[in-house]
Amino acid sequence: MTPHQLSAGRPTPLGASFDGEGVNFAVFSQHATRVTLCLCDDNGQEVYRIDLNEREGHVWHGYVSGLRPGQQYGYRVDGPYAPREGHRFNANKFLIDPYSKGIKGKIEWNDALYGYEIGHKDADLSFDSRDSAPFMPRSVVVDPAFTWGRNEKLRLNTPWTDTVIYEAHVKGLTAGRKDIANRGTFLGLASDQILTHLKTLGVTAIELLPVHAAVDDRFLVDASLSNYWGYMSQGFFAPDPKFLTKGDVSEFQQMVARYHAAGIEVILDVVYNHTAEGGELGPTICHRGFDNASYYRLAEDRRYFINDTGCGNTLNMDHPFVLRMVMDSLRYWTEVMHVDGFRFDLASTLARTSGGFDRDGPFCRAVRQDPVLNRVKLIAEPWDVGPGGYQLGAFPSPFTEWNDKFRDTVRGYWRGDRGVTRKLAQRVAGTARNFDHDGRPATSSVNFVTAHDGFTLMDTVSYSAKNNLANGEDNRDGHDHNYSDNCGIEGPSEDPQIVALRALRRRNMLATLLLSQGTPMILAGDELGNSQHGNNNSYCQDNEIGWVDWDSSDPDFLAFVRQIIAFRKRMPILRQKRFLHGGTRPEDGQRDITWHKADGSIMEEEDWARPELRFLGVELRMASGTPSYEADGGAVYIAFNAGGRTRVTLPEVPGNQRWNKVIDTSAEPEVRSRPGHVAVARHSVVALELVALRTPKRGIGAGKKKGEPYDREDY
Repeated sequence: MTPHQLSAGRPTPLGASFDGEGVNFAVFSQHATRVTLCLCDDNGQEVYRIDLNEREGHVWHGYVSGLRPGQQYGYRVDGPYAPREGHRFNANKFLIDPYSKGIKGKIEWNDALYGYEIGHKDADLSFDSRDSAPFMPRSVVVDPAFTWGRNEKLRLNTPWTDTVIYEAHVKGLTAGRKDIANRGTFLGLASDQILTHLKTLGVTAIELLPVHAAVDDRFLVDASLSNYWGYMSQGFFAPDPKFLTKGDVSEFQQMVARYHAAGIEVILDVVYNHTAEGGELGPTICHRGFDNASYYRLAEDRRYFINDTGCGNTLNMDHPFVLRMVMDSLRYWTEVMHVDGFRFDLASTLARTSGGFDRDGPFCRAVRQDPVLNRVKLIAEPWDVGPGGYQLGAFPSPFTEWNDKFRDTVRGYWRGDRGVTRKLAQRVAGTARNFDHDGRPATSSVNFVTAHDGFTLMDTVSYSAKNNLANGEDNRDGHDHNYSDNCGIEGPSEDPQIVALRALRRRNMLATLLLSQGTPMILAGDELGNSQHGNNNSYCQDNEIGWVDWDSSDPDFLAFVRQIIAFRKRMPILRQKRFLHGGTRPEDGQRDITWHKADGSIMEEEDWARPELRFLGVELRMASGTPSYEADGGAVYIAFNAGGRTRVTLPEVPGNQRWNKVIDTSAEPEVRSRPGHVAVARHSVVALELVALRTPKRGIGAGKKKGEPYDREDY
């Protein structure tokens, strides 16, 4: 019994909805025989059980008057326990609501969390009757209303051509800053110190590693570790309580409001491909207990799960209610929480149907037609571990995609790998071979040289092999092919030559990233010289290994990153939405992209085929076909030199123009070159901008020989 009055309620919306007088509860289960709402007191103790007797289209619902936000609750769901048929109902297991907008507490690992009896000879075919409630978190009724003030209608909608993404972890970016209040939380992330750093750096969007409520794997907890990255989501609507200071979801909204006021978009890394319940031997926490056969893709033997994610299970996007849950989650974070976009973890899984990857399948089609979602930024991680899972370039517009080919090519080129220069040219030009189809723009390629998964930029030049022993898996985890090089000694070094070489190579890789067509993404901390001590899989390192090291920041490198981002922002030629294929521009007869050798001549096919090729010069202009309202008569010349010191002959320009060097990654003193040439140091990048000569002041320049350039002070 309950002192609150129960009525039929309504089947929409799903979840717990407060209307000022009470709460409507609605949950989906196609195969259940009984759904029981469990109300808890403020201490999380279960005090009332209410059967939801109303059922409409597989949605069970009821309205309880008198309940208010803050009410803790959960469910118990009964039905057949028949694992061989895909059903794993067990009413002894307390379940969080799949639509929980708030979650209190976290899982305390205990054998009672499993629907079967651990250690039984029949394994998951057995049945466990213990109550899991003492070890489970609680769902919380939330009223997400928030006073956005002047930010109510503020939608930045930064064009992809202007976007520079900064990938960060909420705690990892802030935990190492002793001058920040509320470190490790959304409020800490929205501090003046962090916002000032990002604004002066020049990034336009922060991409946050998962913030959905997540679970720490049992084997990690047993090893005194945690799932730090958060890629074990178990609540697609609720912010993870560990990022909240007082458990109030409005703290996330406050963070978004501050970022928008600073002109920075917020993008969420979201994990809809699997849940934390794992395979047939996993716990019963939520979806498995509500309707295992509907929520998950099952094998032909329905006791087992299809595992295209490598995490034990795969959500079933073929099922309309599972797809609806994902779409409802995305719209909630967009409309209520005001985020600006999403990066989809293992997006190939989301686009899978029973027939395999389908770029026009239910998920992609639903997102593309949705009037809310098709106007925010959508980024696909275009691979998973299933058959045919690598799908770089296969996603339809408006999706952009992480481009791991860019990462590997740039790292290999600056490491000195042979035969990479042709591939580098393809990456610099936007990887058109993969992305230039179906009207997709050149910004479709999200370029990066580092991401959360893998070496940091500093570790890429400091370690030739991963050092993941701290993860407790005998260094078996993480990538083995890192395209890295330690520059002479493994790990930290105080040798001035090695320190200088590592700094140069980092500048070269960041310069290549920010001078290439596409959308650049920078890993948080790379601009500071952050190291993870060779750990290329810090997913379980919620400590100094996984946190950004602010105390050891490199101010010179930070200044360089700011400089080159500013140059990119100033030059539309470097961030075009049209692909460059060497087409002739009708306005001036120039090609939009021309590849040069060091002597100024045009690259021929036999030049590209030389494996020892170490120099690449490229002359860039606005793409052929660019409309007049976007026209830019300028040009940029970039020299990528992985070989020895070279005197480069620059493309000829009219007499009233000249090439002005803007970027030089070498730390060598400026060398004055004669007109039409530039000295490019070994292993360096030089970028020059075509500028118009101003008319010299009357009487200046006297005594200079014909053809000798005027000095800056002559103008």
